[in-house]
Amino acid sequence: MNKALSNIGLAMRAGKLVTGDEIVLKAVRSSEAKLVILAKDASVNTQKKFRDKCGSYNIPLLIGFDRESLGNSVGKAERVVLAVTDQGFAQMILKHAGIMSEVEYIE
Repeated sequence: MNKALSNIGLAMRAGKLVTGDEIVLKAVRSSEAKLVILAKDASVNTQKKFRDKCGSYNIPLLIGFDRESLGNSVGKAERVVLAVTDQGFAQMILKHAGIMSEVEYIE
């Protein structure tokens, strides 16, 4: 497992990560989310929804990995969208994701 996925797992264990469509949207709207991570195999509509929402609330969006590896990193079944609620974890994940070939898009 790569470093970015390990850090996502750390954030989950520290209680600084929320998962699920509606919960992540709520975290974005309340500016609680510091980073949104979206699976690269998410539907086009889901990608557009989170691109638009993160863009309007000025929250970094990372599209990469697949739903299976995101789920494995947090110890759950497949996950399509996650939100990191701690700035330190968000920066740590972005730092490692920036050098990963699995990440397609960082905004």
